[in-house]
Amino acid sequence: MATAYQERPTRHARSQPDYPEQSIGDLVGEIGQDLSALVRTEIELATAELKQESAKAGKAFRMLGGAGYAGHMVLLLGSLTAVFAMAHVIDIAWAALIVTALWAAVGAALYVSGRAGWRNVHLKPEQAVESLKEDARWARHPTS
Repeated sequence: MATAYQERPTRHARSQPDYPEQSIGDLVGEIGQDLSALVRTEIELATAELKQESAKAGKAFRMLGGAGYAGHMVLLLGSLTAVFAMAHVIDIAWAALIVTALWAAVGAALYVSGRAGWRNVHLKPEQAVESLKEDARWARHPTS
């Protein structure tokens, strides 16, 4: 026998997913955990990238070191050649002294140039620091 009142689904009724009720504190805690996981993942990615790039940089630096050593040998043997060539004209001791003085002048010029260039080097990343300060100001007052 049918009852007088039967439940009929209405056209406007929506089925809502069966989520447990969570407090705002729980939701904020989950957001914090998600952000923490995201930051850890980003750090792991950056670490992996840096390891890969540092391996490439190490190989390049070793090659540059080898080139520097080869250049040093060229300068040394070239200097000896100049000393022995000048020894045909003047005494070998004076020839060695002239080549040594020449290299002292080159070294002094490179030192002065390098020291002047070093004064223009700023090891503090100014733009990054300013950007972080701006981010901190925004985080304190996000609506302004």
